[in-house]
Amino acid sequence: MRLLFDQNLALKLVARLSDLYPGSIHVRDVGLDCADDRQVWEYAHSNGLTIVTKDSDFNIPSVYKGFPPKVIWLKTGNCTTAQIESLFRSMHADIQVFETDASLGTLIISNP
Repeated sequence: MRLLFDQNLALKLVARLSDLYPGSIHVRDVGLDCADDRQVWEYAHSNGLTIVTKDSDFNIPSVYKGFPPKVIWLKTGNCTTAQIESLFRSMHADIQVFETDASLGTLIISNP
């Protein structure tokens, strides 16, 4: 699974999670750091990426347009990059199931 980290997440996550999610990128890596949600959505769709965001706006196109791309919506509030990394590591198996389940378009992850 390849992830596309949205602007509201740290660029460091790409390197920190590369062992579990190789080939993942950040919107800054592809010049989308100032892009609107539609452009990010289209890029993810065209490149087989799952969007990771703290932005609720990506859930709306998932409902109306369907998927792909799939969306991982982090409802974690203010937290550190290390805490987000830890969540992705602890939920790796669940994220893999989400990725392979054709009936699911959005996975919501929140703090325990």
